[in-house]
Amino acid sequence: MKQKKLWMYYLLAWVAYCGYIYIDNIVNGRGVQPYVWSNLMASFVAFTFCFFVLYPKFLNRKLILLFIVGLGIAEGLFIGTRWLVEEVIYIPLIGHGNYNPGTAIMYYISDNWWKALQPILLSFICWAFLETFNRERENEQLRQDKIQAELAFLKSQINPHFLYNTLNYIYSMAYPVSDRLADTIIKLSNLMRYMLADNANTLVDLQKEVDYLNNYIDIYRMRFEDHFFVDFKVTGDVGHAQIASLMLIPFVENAFKHGVMDDAQRPVRINLKANAQQLTFTVSNKINRNQKDHSSGIGMANIRRRLDLIYPGKYDLLIANNGDTYKSTLSIKLAQ
Repeated sequence: MKQKKLWMYYLLAWVAYCGYIYIDNIVNGRGVQPYVWSNLMASFVAFTFCFFVLYPKFLNRKLILLFIVGLGIAEGLFIGTRWLVEEVIYIPLIGHGNYNPGTAIMYYISDNWWKALQPILLSFICWAFLETFNRERENEQLRQDKIQAELAFLKSQINPHFLYNTLNYIYSMAYPVSDRLADTIIKLSNLMRYMLADNANTLVDLQKEVDYLNNYIDIYRMRFEDHFFVDFKVTGDVGHAQIASLMLIPFVENAFKHGVMDDAQRPVRINLKANAQQLTFTVSNKINRNQKDHSSGIGMANIRRRLDLIYPGKYDLLIANNGDTYKSTLSIKLAQ
C-alpha cells in the first residue's frame, strides 16, 4: 500500500479512537479531566507502535515470539508515557499528579496494564480490517490479471494456427527437394504445435518443455551451421515433473538475441536440473557488444509477472550482469 494512503487510514482510525474516548467520558459524566489527556497521549504512542510496527512487522510475518515481546513493549510504552505525563509533567503544571505521592510502581503498572489493552486491541482491529481489505483487492487484481493473460494467449493463437497449417503444406513440397530443409520445417512445425496445444497457464510435462527447447536450439543450429555453439545440459528426473508451458523459452530467446553464439571458447550455456519437487534453470551467455538492438527483448518484468501469477511465493529469479556475461537463474518449487 502507498505510504500516503496508509497514513490516511491511520489518522482516520486515530480520530475514531479519540471520538470514542470523548464520548465515553461525556456519557459517564467524567468530563475532560487531566488524566483523560494523559490517557490519550499514552494511547497515541501505543496505538502508533502497534499499527506501524507490531502487527505489520511481527504478526504479519508470523514472528510469534517477537510479537509477544512486542505486546509487552506496547504495554510498557502506554504505562511509561502515562506515568511521564501524570507523575512528572503534571506536577509542576497543575500542582498534582493522578496518583497519591509514594504510589508503588507495581501498583501503577497493575492499575494501568488493562487500560493499555484498549489502544492495542483497537489498533489490531483497524490493522486487520485494512489488511483483509488490501489482500482481497490484491487477490481480485491477480484474478483479473490471470484472466487477461489467458485471453491474450487465446487471442494470439489465431495467427499461429494459420502458420502451423501453412508449414505442413510447405513441408510436403520441401521433402522431395531437401531432407535438411524438410527437417527444419518439421521442427518449426513442432514448435508451433506445442505453442498451440497447451494453454500458457496450465501445467505440462517438463519433458515437453525440454523437447521444445531442443527443437528451438536445433533450428538455430541449422541456421548458423558451424558457427553456432550452445551447450544444453539436462540433469535429474524430468520425466516426473511438470511446469507451466513456455516458461523457460524466454530466457533462451534473450540469450540468443543479445548473446554471442559463434565463440567456441564461450558457448551459450543452458542447464536444467529438476525433479518432481524442484526445478533450477540457468542460462548464461557472453554479451554481444555489437548488438544494434539494445531493447530488453522479452522483458524480465513480463517474465516476473507471469511467474507471480502462476508460482506466487514459490520461485526465485536471479539476474547477474557484469558487463561481459549475462546470467539468469530461475528456481521453482514444483510440488503443489
